[in-house]
Amino acid sequence: MADQTSTYLLEMQNISKSFPGVKALDSVELKIRKGSVHALMGENGAGKSTLMKCLFGIYHKDEGDIFLEGEQVNFTSSREALDNGVSMVHQELNQVRSTRIMDNIWLGRFPKKGLFIDEEKMYQDTLKIFEELDIKLDPRTKAGELPVSESQMVEIAKAVSYNSKLIVMDEPTSSLTEKEVSHLFKIINALKDRGVSVIYISHKMEEIGKICDEVTIMRDGKWIATRRIDDITTDEIINLMVGRDLTHRFPPKSNHPSEVILSVDNITAQYQPSIKSVSFDLRKGEILGVAGLVGSKRTDLLEALFGDRQIGEGTISLFGKAVKFKSPHDAIKNGFALVTEERRATGIFPNQDISFNAVIANIDAYISKTGLLDESNIGRDTDWVIDSMSVKTPSKKTRIMSLSGGNQQKVIIGRWLLTEPDVLLMDEPTRGIDVGAKYDIYQLMINLADKGKAVVMVSSEMPELLGITDRILVMSNGRLAGIVETATTTQEEILRLSAKYL
Repeated sequence: MADQTSTYLLEMQNISKSFPGVKALDSVELKIRKGSVHALMGENGAGKSTLMKCLFGIYHKDEGDIFLEGEQVNFTSSREALDNGVSMVHQELNQVRSTRIMDNIWLGRFPKKGLFIDEEKMYQDTLKIFEELDIKLDPRTKAGELPVSESQMVEIAKAVSYNSKLIVMDEPTSSLTEKEVSHLFKIINALKDRGVSVIYISHKMEEIGKICDEVTIMRDGKWIATRRIDDITTDEIINLMVGRDLTHRFPPKSNHPSEVILSVDNITAQYQPSIKSVSFDLRKGEILGVAGLVGSKRTDLLEALFGDRQIGEGTISLFGKAVKFKSPHDAIKNGFALVTEERRATGIFPNQDISFNAVIANIDAYISKTGLLDESNIGRDTDWVIDSMSVKTPSKKTRIMSLSGGNQQKVIIGRWLLTEPDVLLMDEPTRGIDVGAKYDIYQLMINLADKGKAVVMVSSEMPELLGITDRILVMSNGRLAGIVETATTTQEEILRLSAKYL
């Protein structure tokens, strides 16, 4: 035990956990050195989040032992884990968005002055943490006013506020720009210098090599390997994750864009600040990327196309005919579909099963002549979504919230494919998705384009935009900064255009 105490901050030994119909963890081990950044990698459904939830007291392990600084622990709640110096920044942010930033950070442990909350101390304590982490936010700002990237930084500050020995970061850069990622890495290095350990869950191969010291790879609920990051290549990590060779990150492109099916002419959103004077054409069989920095209003553009954000000026024409959508329902009837960025907030119905989540966008198609739902057709189409999207689930009656983030995303995409859209709008469709599932989604997009469908994809990952699209539309501060041909553009050109109207 002396060696454990001197070498490892955390040891998890032979951890097993089962749910009805599935063994999520099978004798998994994980060892984290003091003051190190340890990558935890694996495909969606590999068991990474389940393992961390067992550590954090959200789930109760069935078997195995956990040692923290050489002492055996068995947290029964997240509060107990936090009180013992273990904190977690979840991929799906869970903030009270109607309250202030500082209320979210100190929730459940507000500083008191007599019987009342000490507002000034709470403000100053928050400000001190923000200064340490170089976060430029006003603690009194409402959490609901923050974009996802800043909400992520607040969650990291909250974890630091517990004086944690170990911080679990689950896909911490999924909503961050390149500049914000660089800032996060500075924070992580500062935490390392203070002796804090970080478990870093990510699917972004480029990040792992930059920030991590070691990597543990899981597959199908089992421990596969632990290596020093300097002793393993990206290809070896991918092969260990997926259990097969994945020679290319992107499928070969076979689609051939043809005639224009959608024309957007000088549209400006009714309520500002939002998009202003945006024009472009979308072609049949085309995959059009949308690039831009956080705050460039990429999401606003998709919402305007989908009828979820009203247009004050300009026109949209579909197949040469002007259309005006008053609501998303109008857009769906006209062959549009939208996979939203915030999977948990606007994508899934968490307490409903996979079947409900798969068919809800096309529910009118299942109403029989008697006015009742045709359960056999619902079951058939749910099976199609599960099979065609390779969703890992015990059953179609499983609640979707119990699936991994990647499998939830596959159900959402399958849901919209059931509506047979002509234009599929996708906002960060591979956010939090593993490398194998990303490949499947890229292939799906190409297959849709092959069939003459048009795809518009917002992405913050430059390699993804350059690897899968035909053209890239660049947004800057709500305005169109330019449209470039993917085959001839560069990252530098796209970044230059992204800053055009700042």
